[in-house]
Amino acid sequence: MSITKREDLLHKIDQKFSEINQKTETHLEGLLWSKPITYWDYIQTDALLNLQTQRTTLPDEMVFIMYHQVNELIFKMILWEIEQISKNKNLETAFFAERLTRISRYFDMLTISFDIMGDGMEVNQYMKFRNTLTPASGFQSAQYRLIEFASTDLINLIDYRFRATIDRNTPYTHAFEHLYWQAAGKDHKTGVKSFLIEEFERKYKKVFLDYMEEYNTINLWQKFKELPESDQHNPALVAAMRHYDHTVNVTWVMGHLNAAKKYIDGSGVGDGEATGGSDWKKYMHPKYQRRIFFPELWSESELKNWGEENL
Repeated sequence: MSITKREDLLHKIDQKFSEINQKTETHLEGLLWSKPITYWDYIQTDALLNLQTQRTTLPDEMVFIMYHQVNELIFKMILWEIEQISKNKNLETAFFAERLTRISRYFDMLTISFDIMGDGMEVNQYMKFRNTLTPASGFQSAQYRLIEFASTDLINLIDYRFRATIDRNTPYTHAFEHLYWQAAGKDHKTGVKSFLIEEFERKYKKVFLDYMEEYNTINLWQKFKELPESDQHNPALVAAMRHYDHTVNVTWVMGHLNAAKKYIDGSGVGDGEATGGSDWKKYMHPKYQRRIFFPELWSESELKNWGEENL
């Protein structure tokens, strides 16, 4: 490095620390005693690889645990990318499109990965260790719910039977009780909530309500509507929005449903009930959920037949 370049670099370092009222000399001296970074320290490999705790001695339970942990890490990546869009006060179309592509790519990967669940475990092993998981359920993935809140207007997550009674002036606490997934955690005759959903709400309800309010005006759909009118009709961008919507709300859901059918319904072992006790066959199918992030981007026929191609 030339003397001039070194002096210029030191000047920029001085400026950086001056702006936060710090002494450059103190930080430079700290470098003398700092350890070189290693891959395992940076990635926290040891901690990461010690987060898998089996409840049984069945080997395929480890596959199940790690698969879901990977899912949660990818959910975090998706939320990170959505935040880059939603918190951007000077959003440009190119930035929106690039980040949307990242988000879709993550969900594409999640969808493909269902082969791990569908074909990567012995049915007999799964049907044994799953009994130790009751009443826990993948239903209780909080990050997945946050992705939903951050992707679309809240009305599109309301049980379609109650949408006519809810609008933007409806209190969030009331809307929360009518989210589409609430039906999976309630007795359809009495309306009493199951232990599954009670525990879920005990831990996350405040987080959910705060997120519902925060993303009410900055979710992906609202940010899309901030783009120039001409860009909102750009065929490539519209196709990207539709791809994300269909991947999350049909392809991904059906991958999960088909894996569940293979083990829970098609194995001939057990009683065919989900660990959380939900009516999973009806709850999970997109035809019944009617969850669509961007309904304005689909034709009347497509909306009417949502999920039908997967019957």
